[in-house]
Amino acid sequence: MDSAPDRFTRWCEAVVALLPWGLDRYLPATFLGFALINTFTFGVDLVLLTVLHSVAGLPVWLSITVAYVVAFGLSFVLNRFFNFHSHAPVGRQAAIYAVVVLVNYLAFILGVGSGLTALGLEYHLARLVAGACEGVYMYCALRWIVFRRSPVAAR
Repeated sequence: MDSAPDRFTRWCEAVVALLPWGLDRYLPATFLGFALINTFTFGVDLVLLTVLHSVAGLPVWLSITVAYVVAFGLSFVLNRFFNFHSHAPVGRQAAIYAVVVLVNYLAFILGVGSGLTALGLEYHLARLVAGACEGVYMYCALRWIVFRRSPVAAR
């Protein structure tokens, strides 16, 4: 019986294979998997941000931080398991991921997100803009740094 990660990967490969104009040659199935997983975890992030700021009354910076940490922890687990099928030691990957996420947090979440909010953009819209920037950065970091395959495993 196929595992859930195998079914997820086959589904992503089938969807990418349907792309027109030969785009399937340039768009890896892991990109679609990343987009699906991170769209879900981004939704978790936005719901937590709204609850923490608008309901609980926490400051924007703290609400962004708590929602971000929860969403990115979930993203790590789901991408590792479903999308990149990693069997490497989780401790090393988690440490590298923590550095990647810290850079992402400082540059895109606080830098872009809080900066746009400070300039007067509504905080949900600021978070969406920051999310678009972080999406490109995070996919590249996950694929080529955090979950990279060793040369032996790639053969």
